[in-house]
Amino acid sequence: MSIHRIAAADVLHALGGYDAIIDARSEAEYAQDRLPGAANWPSLHDDERARVGTHYRQVSPFEARKLGAALVARNIAAHLEAHADQMPRGWKPLVYCWRGGQRSHALATVLAQIGYSVHVLDGGYKAFRKAMLVDLPAQAARLSWRVLCGPTGSGKTRLLHALAQAGAQVLDLEGLAHHRASVLGAIPGDAQPTQKHFDMLLWQALRQFDEGRPVFVEAESKKVGNLALPEALVAAMRAAPCLRLELDLAQRVALLLQDYGYFTRDPAHFRERLDALQGLRGHATVARWKELVDRGDFADVVRELLEKHYDPGYARSTRRNFSQFATATELRLHEGSQAEMQRVAAQLLRAN
Repeated sequence: MSIHRIAAADVLHALGGYDAIIDARSEAEYAQDRLPGAANWPSLHDDERARVGTHYRQVSPFEARKLGAALVARNIAAHLEAHADQMPRGWKPLVYCWRGGQRSHALATVLAQIGYSVHVLDGGYKAFRKAMLVDLPAQAARLSWRVLCGPTGSGKTRLLHALAQAGAQVLDLEGLAHHRASVLGAIPGDAQPTQKHFDMLLWQALRQFDEGRPVFVEAESKKVGNLALPEALVAAMRAAPCLRLELDLAQRVALLLQDYGYFTRDPAHFRERLDALQGLRGHATVARWKELVDRGDFADVVRELLEKHYDPGYARSTRRNFSQFATATELRLHEGSQAEMQRVAAQLLRAN
């Protein structure tokens, strides 16, 4: 039997050294967050975990352990039956649960008895997250950042995607957060990840970047929707060189109508989301915007949103938060088309 207990700090820098990473926690725990690339093999399913807990409180710890052992044995057998054909003799998995206790040890013991070289994460997911949060600031600080600034609708996200397609290193915060980073930025049918999983996704992205090449990122506030950015990442971005996108108002309106097409396809949803602006812009202004939505005058709504909500104070707040904004390189755009974004991306790669 071969079981190796591995410290979280060592696993942090050796995730690629395992043939599989197996999360032995329940489905709900796994959904909240997990190690990068982990597969879920629950030692106890959600309902079973609840049953054992109830048994522990209402009957006795001893009876609860008996019930849990029987359930765990059945579940491990089911996992082996489902996956055994895929495991060669030299297979080397990393197994973890919440704190590196009974759930991961039970699974590791059976796998080791078969003959596999099993590694168990000492301290479990909890220890790994703690180590990851300690490492995250160092990952943010080691990189060279280029921050895309510009008013709402100027094409920052489009340029970021064009840069990624051209081979640049890109941190797409809005993509990771499943949110467009404004009061109207929630994407229908696309829920945001938990804060814990967002932190893990950020760390995973940062650690894969080459510090010898710049990383392009959009200028963001400290939150993207309901998710908070790590303070160290915010500080690194705000101290970095800026690139300022400029696009005429009419073109910005046209771009936003394309990128936020779900609002024009579902006016009722658009009206509902506008309610979030009443505290900032007042009932009368929001009521007018709703009337425009009802008439189908979407371009007028977007134009007024830019002029009365998004643009006021934009340059002032960006200048206050991003120390190099005053000396930003200006990128004057004409239409925000894909072809133009590809051209600008190529230009930036040559310069950086």
